[in-house]
Amino acid sequence: MSLTLGAVTFDCLDVTRTATFWSQVLERPVDAGASEFFAAIGMYGDGPGWLFLRAEPRAAGKAPVHVDLVDPDYPAEVERVVALGAERVADFDEYGVRWTTLLDPEGNCFDIGRRHA
Repeated sequence: MSLTLGAVTFDCLDVTRTATFWSQVLERPVDAGASEFFAAIGMYGDGPGWLFLRAEPRAAGKAPVHVDLVDPDYPAEVERVVALGAERVADFDEYGVRWTTLLDPEGNCFDIGRRHA
């Protein structure tokens, strides 16, 4: 398989405010199931989605906007990307979603996970 863009992800202090703003900008509704900790726009469609995650305080050195790459076999893709020079930062399993955060050779943060239907 090959990695594809799953989402542009925003670390937010106020998820509702940020998701509502982008919903209005994009003229697309916030997906059902939004909460004060998580919201999304278009995550269950064909193209990349927009994710809004509560992150307080924001992690030092982490850009508040980053890309999320997806692949059905994401653990193998993580290993492949690490072999290419990425640095594995941490693995996460929150709210039923699993992903790995990495840094590219320049220190830019990105995630690899699995798209959920």
